Amino acid sequence: MRTYGQYCPIARTAELIAERWTPIIVRNLLNGCRTFTEIRQGAPGISTALLAQRLDALHRHGIVDCESSPSGRGRRYRLTEKGRDLKGVCDAMGQWGARWLEVQAHHLDPAYVLWATTKLVDVNKLPDRTVVVRFDMQDRPAEQYWLLLRRPTAELCTRGVGYIEDIIARTDSACLLDIHLRKTNYTEAVRAGRLILEGPPPLTRAFPTWIGSSPFAAAAPSADG
Repeated sequence: MRTYGQYCPIARTAELIAERWTPIIVRNLLNGCRTFTEIRQGAPGISTALLAQRLDALHRHGIVDCESSPSGRGRRYRLTEKGRDLKGVCDAMGQWGARWLEVQAHHLDPAYVLWATTKLVDVNKLPDRTVVVRFDMQDRPAEQYWLLLRRPTAELCTRGVGYIEDIIARTDSACLLDIHLRKTNYTEAVRAGRLILEGPPPLTRAFPTWIGSSPFAAAAPSADG
């Protein structure tokens, strides 16, 4: 680990937390990810080797605990008290970024937006069965994603899962992000033709009510930004 050689607590914290991908890993753990695969799914682009390296560093510094999974395959990770105390740091970064930084074209990754959407699903509102929603990306014709809405945890799949699809959503990456950040809502997006929901009307009407807002949706953009 590189060091700034300063006793300043900001410098010492940055030595560990400001390394590339580390805040993303902590964010994913705060959002309930427990397995290596779950953590990586919320960090598109990270290599398995680098993720293993970062998790090992967080473990050595007492920020993450790990144990063998009950199945005996792989490990399960969780934040320690020391790690959970980073929530305020992550929240502050998110609020600042939402207020002052513009979303650029290279930020429009539908896989991440839909993964983040699964973390906002109120599973208590779901029917007593799995509801499968397929997303066809009109700006990325080769890409399809599936939301598996079920208790206890909603999931994102990036390839066909063999389920019967209940709803098909046709949209684009910009619309997904606008809905996620509550710059628009599902009803407005449908009316504007930015989103098409195909499926039984009771399900297509209920689907938007199962998903909450991003915790950073309310952050006001800077007047100067």
